[in-house]
Amino acid sequence: MKTPSHQKQRNGKTTRIPRREINAVVKRIAEKFNPERIILFGSYAYGKPHQYSDVDLLVVMKTTERPRAKQLEIARALSPHPFGMDILVRTPQQLGKRIALGDYFLREIVTKGKTVYERPAMHPLN
Repeated sequence: MKTPSHQKQRNGKTTRIPRREINAVVKRIAEKFNPERIILFGSYAYGKPHQYSDVDLLVVMKTTERPRAKQLEIARALSPHPFGMDILVRTPQQLGKRIALGDYFLREIVTKGKTVYERPAMHPLN
């Protein structure tokens, strides 16, 4: 049986994606795209990944592009993918608006997900 591309094989056994590999991808996104926040959600955030789990990331960033176009740009920048990923992109305004409208999916990501990157706040010099 073929191992899914997002799973690692060691000694013939399929293992979960190590956190350091997830962190390396987060770092690449942060360095190249300068998002405000990156939130890990889904099974890797909630502690229940299984053999076929992929890594789910919400990238919160200012952009004038459509979210899908920015998602594709990020995915291309990470190619070849070290493991299976689903990347969502939303602007801070889109995220706030959708949550205010009762978007359960995004609300769950924000409340249950793990913030794995947050851009440092800029403090004015006094």
